[in-house]
Amino acid sequence: MKIALIGQKGIPVTHGGGVEKHVENLAVRLVELGHEVLVYARNNYTDKKLKEYKGVKVVNLPSIPTKNLDAISHTFLAAIDVIFRRVDVVHFHSIGPSSLIWLVKLFKPRTPVIATFHSQCYHNQKWGFFAKNYLKFGEYMCSQKSDTVITVSKSLYSHVMKKYPTAKAKYIPNGVTIPEILPAQEIKDKWGLEKDSYILSLGRLVANKGVEFLIEAYKGIKTDKKLVIVGDGVMEEELKALAQDNSNIIFTGNQSGNNLGEFFSNAHLFVQPSESEGLSIALLEAMSYHNPCLVSDIPANFEVVGEKGFTFRSTDVADLKSKLEELLASPERLKANSENMYNKVVQEYDWNKIVDDIIGVYEAAKAKK
Repeated sequence: MKIALIGQKGIPVTHGGGVEKHVENLAVRLVELGHEVLVYARNNYTDKKLKEYKGVKVVNLPSIPTKNLDAISHTFLAAIDVIFRRVDVVHFHSIGPSSLIWLVKLFKPRTPVIATFHSQCYHNQKWGFFAKNYLKFGEYMCSQKSDTVITVSKSLYSHVMKKYPTAKAKYIPNGVTIPEILPAQEIKDKWGLEKDSYILSLGRLVANKGVEFLIEAYKGIKTDKKLVIVGDGVMEEELKALAQDNSNIIFTGNQSGNNLGEFFSNAHLFVQPSESEGLSIALLEAMSYHNPCLVSDIPANFEVVGEKGFTFRSTDVADLKSKLEELLASPERLKANSENMYNKVVQEYDWNKIVDDIIGVYEAAKAKK
């Protein structure tokens, strides 16, 4: 099959979020299985000269690089471009880009259009009234006008089926590749970090990620473990101010490659304090590195860690502080949790099965055309 992927910033992943990691893993594996894959990329994210990555064809197009127009302007150009190409499947990612599904279906009615619902991103506080309502329109198009909507979590699947009972929906989760455990080398040289010497939080520094609650909770506990916050975003300076120059709270900025692998490999505890998620790839990655994990009790997180997982009440600083103190004083519980989390991610979030399931969606949609 020839498959076009639309909606992501591009590949390879440099500083993107979960959507970009999902698309890169999907695209590369599809090529390995003998399919031809086009990934649309934004000029302000992917090198304009890059035409191919690990066998995936990269189509670079411009965008209007503003908060509200970057994604949708690029998606519009990608939708126009794909109309003039011979492809077997068009696969949209995220609800914002999915708002333009109608354009592809209008001009290519015999080509299956699949959409992956990654998160209810209209909950992000950065969006204003118009943007939030446009994203909700994108959710409608994603759920009702695609030939199949794939949800990356069971909670999103329940949301879709409750709100759009006629939707052709299928739950297929995000996945993770089991990594190599790395010794603390670069992170020791640059930040003085050693094995088990820090609590790790990783993600975009934006309002709905809950990092401010983690900082407040950490400031209230007595521990020799540092707090390492990996990522960047619009709240970075605000969060640094909240940390009040505490030398035990380390902001590293965005990290990738071996540096990122070292941060995961050597953490004492991973904390995911988000107020909302689709299905956190950072959490899956932490689990794959044998990290014990403490997460906010939102449905998408609870779905991943299960009954044996460590949770705290979302946005509740006092409860997060209490759970941190409890777990840092219980190395046996942390060790048992790390094995439970690793086993769960291996059993339920294997990319090989995920890709097979997505190909099954493509083939079923093609058969109906």
